[in-house]
Amino acid sequence: MTETTILTGRVLSFDGTPFDDTPTEAARFDSAVVLAGGQIVARGTVADLCAAYPQAKRHDHGDKVICAGFVDPHVHYPQTAMIASWGKRLIDWLNSYTFPEEMRFADPAYAARIAARYLDLTTAEGTTTMCSFCTIHPESVEAFFTEAQKRGQRVVAGKTCMDRNAPDGLRDTAQSGYDDSKALLQRWHGVDRLSYAITPRFSPTSSPEQLEAMGALWAEHPDCLMQTHLSEQTDEIAWVKELFPQARDYLDTYEQFGLLGANGLYGHAIHLEPRERDRLREVGAALVHCPTSNTFIGSGLFDMTGLMAEGHRIGLATDTGGGSSFSMLRTMAAAYEIGQLRGTPLHAAQLLWLATAGSAQALGMADRIGNIAPGMEADLVVLDLSSTPAIAQRAAEAGDIWEAVFPTLMMGDDRAVAEVWIGGRRAKGD
Repeated sequence: MTETTILTGRVLSFDGTPFDDTPTEAARFDSAVVLAGGQIVARGTVADLCAAYPQAKRHDHGDKVICAGFVDPHVHYPQTAMIASWGKRLIDWLNSYTFPEEMRFADPAYAARIAARYLDLTTAEGTTTMCSFCTIHPESVEAFFTEAQKRGQRVVAGKTCMDRNAPDGLRDTAQSGYDDSKALLQRWHGVDRLSYAITPRFSPTSSPEQLEAMGALWAEHPDCLMQTHLSEQTDEIAWVKELFPQARDYLDTYEQFGLLGANGLYGHAIHLEPRERDRLREVGAALVHCPTSNTFIGSGLFDMTGLMAEGHRIGLATDTGGGSSFSMLRTMAAAYEIGQLRGTPLHAAQLLWLATAGSAQALGMADRIGNIAPGMEADLVVLDLSSTPAIAQRAAEAGDIWEAVFPTLMMGDDRAVAEVWIGGRRAKGD
């Protein structure tokens, strides 16, 4: 018999988009939510739901905030062990730290250890779904999906394809990249809560032949996501122009090979040309803002407000390990800080929406995750708004719920994540 659970607290969900009008008008607060069979069954008042489900097991969370689990749409789980590596620009950083670490994932045992470590670390931070680049090694994909499957977790991942401008031992070919990706896709895509993403790393590390092969694979499986990087740093863009002299711009290096579409995820997208902005919006592609990475590696300031006003779909991501934290709370704080530098600070409601419903929309999964509503999958986070003395004393002076939430978004860490529920089962907390 399916167990029914009631969580009580300040249950935050979104009935709209807080970038459209007054941010707070898109949000609603209930006092209880009912879980059963891995799904959200109902939300409402404590009295009504306890009366409707008298046999339910009840977990009372007082004035803590219960929201959808955090959704991280752009990560590199193989970079877990070398996160926060000092002081390089993107290309040097890849050569100095990332590529040597990724070469270790030819070892299935090492890949399995890091996959488990990464999912442990992110669960502690309240992240319940992520979309990850793996390495060129099929073993890295197998390890990640196997570990996520054991946990009943909804994840997206794909074998990173790159056949040039990378070290020996970290290159595939156009044909092997296609063949390996197709085999992994057929093995894992749609199994349990797992989805495959076709994954060319970025144009500089894929030949035109490989980009064409990835475009062909995507055309064969258009329901899959395709993830890559776009316009992260100015010197990267200059490199792309040298490698693709006939391309109109960086985006064109994907577009001409069939790698532009509504199921495309384009990480960073900081230094976009007007044509690129227009085309991304026209096709309904998703952009992913990676604020801790953009500041840590010195990439630039993402135009969140301008791109939102143009109608783009945008997610918020940690970009482990170019990003300097596994925490979506820290990522929200960095997004706020970048907004301040651009003169457009984000409201707490906007930040939480980006980390949940907005990122779920970017993944094309807003009907399943990223919000609390009947029929959604039961991935939840319980946030303690008094997790440290510094946060507690500020929250105590708050005039409303949003003023109480904001210090946790700015200063919170894994101590603020009191409980995590994945697929209706508690993954963190007593």
